[in-house]
Amino acid sequence: MTAPPILEAPAALPASSRNRRLLTVILTGQFMAILDVSIVNVASPVIRSDLGTSGSGLQLIISGYTIAYAMLLITGARLGGRYGGRPLFLTGLTVFTVASLACGLAASAGQLIAFRLLQGAGAALMVPQVLIMIQTNFEGAARARALSLYATVISGAAVIGQVLGGTLVSADLFGTAWRPVFLVNVPIGLALLVTGVRLLPSGGPRLHRPLDLPGLVTLSLAVSLLVVPLVLGHEQDWPLWGWVSMGVSVAFAGIFALVERRSAAPLVPARVLMAKGVIPSVLTVFGLMTCYGGYLFGLALHLQGALGDSPLRAGLTFVPAAAAFTVSSLNWRRVPERFRRPMVVSGLVVAALGYLGLALALSGGDHGQPLLWITQAVAGFGMGAVFSPVLTIALTHVAPEHASDASGLFVMVTQLGQVVGVATFGTLYLGGASMTAVGVVLAAATLVTAACALPLLRR
Repeated sequence: MTAPPILEAPAALPASSRNRRLLTVILTGQFMAILDVSIVNVASPVIRSDLGTSGSGLQLIISGYTIAYAMLLITGARLGGRYGGRPLFLTGLTVFTVASLACGLAASAGQLIAFRLLQGAGAALMVPQVLIMIQTNFEGAARARALSLYATVISGAAVIGQVLGGTLVSADLFGTAWRPVFLVNVPIGLALLVTGVRLLPSGGPRLHRPLDLPGLVTLSLAVSLLVVPLVLGHEQDWPLWGWVSMGVSVAFAGIFALVERRSAAPLVPARVLMAKGVIPSVLTVFGLMTCYGGYLFGLALHLQGALGDSPLRAGLTFVPAAAAFTVSSLNWRRVPERFRRPMVVSGLVVAALGYLGLALALSGGDHGQPLLWITQAVAGFGMGAVFSPVLTIALTHVAPEHASDASGLFVMVTQLGQVVGVATFGTLYLGGASMTAVGVVLAAATLVTAACALPLLRR
């Protein structure tokens, strides 16, 4: 007979000033992890010429981080629930920082690919602990505010990554070309390690359950078999192996479901999935981030390709969207509580209108300014009014002892949504569709996501 799980009593909540410092540490770690998804994109031409890598090798340099990150997120969350958010955050941060240094010093494409995989593994250990520590150290309005800042970091880091990457590559500091896009993480990571040792709480609920290795293996296979062809497929003109891989991924997803039904300690317990609002929230977050990832990638390609913008100018074009996302994400709590659930659906409708405006702005074959700036701000405002409220609604009904499971689920869905968005809308654009057509499809997909969010209207 299986022994019941042992729960340790949570430590007392820190003072408000300590909570602010805690939030600064963990969100800066989150910022670095998201930053590295986009900062390398603008450096890719210089990396290719400097290391003499092939097109597929370059794609692995860019996507290796995402593949390892997405594949190991659930594992990182489960380990955080078992051993505590503090040791896993610090371990992941150490691996991430060391791997960033190794990436910046890499002498060949093969080395850089290997170190990018290691960097993604470090991020997968670190990032799930952010939501775990928010869930277990913040309550009520403080938790809602922390989740707003969490959403703002996700949005801002993606845009800042493109701007910062273009700035560092253009500066060519001491003749280092692309290497600063990785080395910039090292001093930040070291500073976080020093402050994190002092500030991160060592307490919190821990659920001493088996690691469910069969579930980890089958889920990792299902995720990797899906993510690898999605990331590499458009570069290789969607070869047969990619379609076979995605088909096998579906099979492994079915095997994972069967394994979980028989597991004494499933990776995502039924109590989490059955908690009020979790399933429609998962679908909403996935759809939102799919459209967001496709929007960032497709518009960046259009600006630097068809319109001939420099990496820096292309990155700056996204500032109105990031600024509007920040404003709505940080202020949605001012909306009376009875309007917050409808705000999720209406925010998606507003984002869809922004994408339609984007399509109209670019239909003339030029930048379409100032309409382009206005429509991006509209889309960003709508998205910011969705992400934080959805997480708050979902996590309200998740018990603290299941925080690690909920964290892993939502972080993985967020990351996979962006990968699917890049693959889907990137392929659509690279396949010959105009950015106007892509904008229309983005709007339609966002409205479908709004339909998925309708069950949240039931209180």
